[in-house]
Amino acid sequence: MKRILLSIISSLVLFASAAFAQTSNQDFSRASVVIKLFDRTMYYPGNVKENPIYVNIAITNNGTDTLRFKLADDKVFSLDFSAYTIKNTELTQTTQLISKRSTNQTVYFREIAIEPGESYSFIQNVKDYISFEEPSIYYLEMKFYPELYRAKQNEITSNRLSIDIRPAPTASSSTVLPVESKTASLLKPEAISPDKVVEQTIIARQKSLWDQYFLYMDLERMMERNSATQRRYANASADERRRMLEAYKADLMQNRIDFDIVAIPEKFTVDNTEYSQTSGEVTVTEYFKYPNYTEVKKYVYKVQQRDGIWQIYDYTVTNLRTE
Repeated sequence: MKRILLSIISSLVLFASAAFAQTSNQDFSRASVVIKLFDRTMYYPGNVKENPIYVNIAITNNGTDTLRFKLADDKVFSLDFSAYTIKNTELTQTTQLISKRSTNQTVYFREIAIEPGESYSFIQNVKDYISFEEPSIYYLEMKFYPELYRAKQNEITSNRLSIDIRPAPTASSSTVLPVESKTASLLKPEAISPDKVVEQTIIARQKSLWDQYFLYMDLERMMERNSATQRRYANASADERRRMLEAYKADLMQNRIDFDIVAIPEKFTVDNTEYSQTSGEVTVTEYFKYPNYTEVKKYVYKVQQRDGIWQIYDYTVTNLRTE
């Protein structure tokens, strides 16, 4: 871990203007703040504690002199997050955050010193600052205040980070699935390999376990394989997008569209798996039994890693033979 000189000076500071005079006439222009997702998972609206958005914050001293700043024990008094929609509309802050900052109170802080070339990092839950009420893609940035929030002097703005907030799981997709007759486990995706993703998806279809079948499928990209649907989805509101996704799932379950992806093979073999750090392909031979013959097809599932989870987003099918 990088060497950091910490002056752990426990201090009490009242939220009054005199309390926020700078500790020194420092040049913060050589300091930088970088934010990135700490743990990669699926993010949904609301659920501050159950589905947090943890962001790693790194403050780096790019200068030649020691960098000193104040850091509040409650970080809401040292930094601020802003989130924007693709139309550049800013999201609102949480009521808890507004309440904290509008109440006169005592704030504890430490003075921290970072040597040239060193960094100081910590983690925050963005949902403690911003209310994410609708699924969409948002752009996140952060401002750090070296002299605490009320002073707002020498603020440092971070990089922009995109966050994909997915539609909240429906009642059906959040069902607790029984594992044994007297036990149950919550259904959630795991960081398994691409071939295991495809294997589990096919087995789920064989057993008509729809929740498990959709677990590793990027439904948005699957639906957008149709160019007309893609244009309509791109121009739709958050509510319309949610309805389109639900309709697409319903059509798949009723076998009304994309017949090949929902076809049920009698058996299958995973023949080949090729993947890089972010994308890959899994080739599978699938056997479909009919009364008088068996049809053999080659499926190539295209997968992509998102937030540490591999998902199927496209596929191709080639008829091989009949037996």
